[in-house]
Amino acid sequence: MTPEAPATQKIPWFKLAVAAVVLVVIAAVLLRDHSPRELMEHGQALVDRGMALIRSLGPVMYFSAMVVLPAVGAPMLAFTIPAGELFAAKMTLGSVIAVTLVAVAANLALTYWVAHRALRPLVEGLLKRYGYTIPRVTQSNALSVALVVRLTPGTPFFLQGYVLAIAGVPFRLFMIVSWLCVLPWAVGAVVLGRGIMNGNFKTAGMGFGVLVAAVVGLQLLRKKFTKRES
Repeated sequence: MTPEAPATQKIPWFKLAVAAVVLVVIAAVLLRDHSPRELMEHGQALVDRGMALIRSLGPVMYFSAMVVLPAVGAPMLAFTIPAGELFAAKMTLGSVIAVTLVAVAANLALTYWVAHRALRPLVEGLLKRYGYTIPRVTQSNALSVALVVRLTPGTPFFLQGYVLAIAGVPFRLFMIVSWLCVLPWAVGAVVLGRGIMNGNFKTAGMGFGVLVAAVVGLQLLRKKFTKRES
């Protein structure tokens, strides 16, 4: 995935950064009369109420949202990180991981369908707007292209899926490569989130270790297949 001609519209990172700074300044002014401890306690109370509300909706609703929302732009980490803390007590951590991986697979299939069938013109316009080119996929290079795209850092995962679907990567290959690439991230995020939110640093360390191993291993694969595709 490389940028197209300069005429294509890029993501307005500078404007987003300015907006973020403005929001931080406004928040600082509004909260200047509160001590850091009060803010932390208030924030923790809000998090606890939010987690309780989500937990009350049940795992079926939660994992259904994990299937649908990341296919249209929601970050998958927003679902994988809290999943263990939300439902491990009821389902066990291993069961949460297993259901998460099933939900990820269903999300990948939905992402492919959205890009390849349901909203293809809209997806093509979105990719063009942000300067993504569609790689040329042949029978001989489909695996290399899928791996290079999936292992390229910085690109949102759903956009990677859109690119591969529009490019015509076969569905079976798309599913296998995409699921295997996201598997260590999903497992690591669930374990890390469970450890951090539960105050278990051993569990958090295990999750962090999985994520580090994923970064190193997947980037080594990316270099290998990038050279081969070149």
